[in-house]
Amino acid sequence: MADPSSYRPKPGQIPDSPGVYRFRDEYGRVIYVGKAKSLRQRLSSYFQDLAGLHQRTRTMVTTAASVEWTVVATEVEALQLEYSWIKEYDPRFNVKYRDDKSYPSLAVTLGEEYPRVQVMRGPKRKGVRYFGPYAHAWAIRETVDLMLRAFPVRTCSAGVFKRSAQIGRPCLLGYIGKCSAPCVGRVTAAEHRELAEEFCDFMAGRTGTYLKRLERQMHEAAEEMEYERAARLRDDIGALKSAMEKNAVVLADATDADLVALAEDELEAAVQIFHVRGGRVRGQRGWVTDRVEAVDTAGLVEHALQQLYGDEREGIPREVLVPALPKPAGPVREWLTERRGARVDLRVPQRGDKKDLLATVARNAQQALVLHKTKRASDLTTRSRALEEIAEALELDSAPLRIECYDISHLQGDDVVGSMVVFEDGLARKSEYRRFEIKGFTGQDDVRAMHEVITRRFRRYVQEKQKTGEWGDPEAEAAAERGRAAAAGANAGANADVDTGTDVDADAGGPAGRDPDTGRPKKFAYPPQLVVVDGGQPQVAAAKRALGELGVDDVAVVGLAKRLEEVWLPDSDDPVILPRSSEGLYMLQRVRDEAHRFALAYQRKKRAQSMKAGPLDDVPGLGESRRRALLKHFGSVKRLRAATIDQICEVPGIGRKTAENIAATLAQAAPAAPAVNTATGEIMDE
Repeated sequence: MADPSSYRPKPGQIPDSPGVYRFRDEYGRVIYVGKAKSLRQRLSSYFQDLAGLHQRTRTMVTTAASVEWTVVATEVEALQLEYSWIKEYDPRFNVKYRDDKSYPSLAVTLGEEYPRVQVMRGPKRKGVRYFGPYAHAWAIRETVDLMLRAFPVRTCSAGVFKRSAQIGRPCLLGYIGKCSAPCVGRVTAAEHRELAEEFCDFMAGRTGTYLKRLERQMHEAAEEMEYERAARLRDDIGALKSAMEKNAVVLADATDADLVALAEDELEAAVQIFHVRGGRVRGQRGWVTDRVEAVDTAGLVEHALQQLYGDEREGIPREVLVPALPKPAGPVREWLTERRGARVDLRVPQRGDKKDLLATVARNAQQALVLHKTKRASDLTTRSRALEEIAEALELDSAPLRIECYDISHLQGDDVVGSMVVFEDGLARKSEYRRFEIKGFTGQDDVRAMHEVITRRFRRYVQEKQKTGEWGDPEAEAAAERGRAAAAGANAGANADVDTGTDVDADAGGPAGRDPDTGRPKKFAYPPQLVVVDGGQPQVAAAKRALGELGVDDVAVVGLAKRLEEVWLPDSDDPVILPRSSEGLYMLQRVRDEAHRFALAYQRKKRAQSMKAGPLDDVPGLGESRRRALLKHFGSVKRLRAATIDQICEVPGIGRKTAENIAATLAQAAPAAPAVNTATGEIMDE
């Protein structure tokens, strides 16, 4: 590990101007490339106290052995040079795109004498008109197959075209009417080019005029009793409309825009792009990004734009809609304008159809991230490697085949609950999940709550061991007795035991932890090899102390802190830093996130149950809908209590008999008791 002070530039050496900098390791390899409006300010930030740096930045500067920079005239030039160097050096600490494949586009080779329609990948070529990109090549072929009925443009390769011209016989597409067969002279080069240009116009969104012309020709053919021609035109119109339905209209006809959205977590981010041309979604692409460097959403957007438009010029639209603007946005906007050769509007949509469509793109990004994580978690080899990495990093005797994770949730100290989730062989065992209701104290004391949850869970484990006689050793008996006494003193009757009887996990599909034969809670005699708590040193110490009080010394305990994803061990002043690309870290993070989700769901359920609805609940025959209508009409129970029966009858759905019941119930209720609006959950009588 290098000391950053050993290669820190001397004061005054770094210029105060825009530029691009490179960090190199001891072997001279470029490990990070960055740009800055002021090189002096940016580079100075890397050489501050290591404790003040982000974990990823700290790892980078301690891996590096030297830094160098290049001064440029403007921030736009810095952006261009940064992209070029990232492509050239592929630095390990820059954002990496896991899905870096080229996406297929529908291409029309207008530069050839006889333009050809085909699927193309890779960099753009001169004289070729592109549409897309598409997610799959088969989607392009389906569209082309429908379009060729109305626009019989050549799709064959140069070899097939040349051979058909030599033998004087067209290929199969020429016989079935899906090619105008210019190879054998059925149409001239000019007529074939006109077909290709009409194809391009239709794909570009200018569909209305062409469809109206075909419909007019169809009616004219029918009037002239050319029924076969009219039927063919009818089928052509149907094929074109089918092709149009594959690309639904989402924006105004003249809109050309790319919409970029992100879904991110601590380690990865999914990027999704919708390409809208002529108001229609013409293509979609996406990739998964490793968050190697400490970069926020705006920075991820900037990297995505570099990846998307770094090698393109013709494909840049007039509008680029993003969830957050790069900081600063001016150089990126100017860079896009320069590459396109015309103005590019880079902005965040605030309202209307464009904002709604960007939300759709964001949902696709979130789904892509979830799918990526699901595939990663379901792979047996990956799970095995993750468990081995955890065992090696924590110095365990064997891989932790059963992992239990605990989390605490509350709302500003109220309705405190705990959760326990179980992963066996790297997969969630939802039937083993448990939830804990923590009573007897309020306040934001997660450490004390964690101690109590661990105590209650493992006290049951100790008791089951005693029943089965597996703890026959006198020392173990004494330790268990001390643990039971400590646990009894800590709880002092304030809490119920583990909440396994009536709580239901929506994902599990049934009551958690009930024995199917006896109906009683399942046993806790099967211990985990590893206990993970959501938190840092204080939570880990509390969990370890609870296990020690119960005499349990064969279960490893770690904590996973959210902010920097640090793994904390008991009695350790420094955390264990797993590599950010580690499958072990990914598994620990997934276990921690699942415990957090389970605890939060239970806490919300408890909070909803604790909300009191007020005296309207006591009115016979008055349902939820009519209670809401009453509160909406009068604004509060206090005003409703002051209303006459005739005024109550003015509310839709309230008859006179119901109004009399309402008035009688409210008259009997204590007027000082606060009531809660069941529609909003707010107290209405204050």
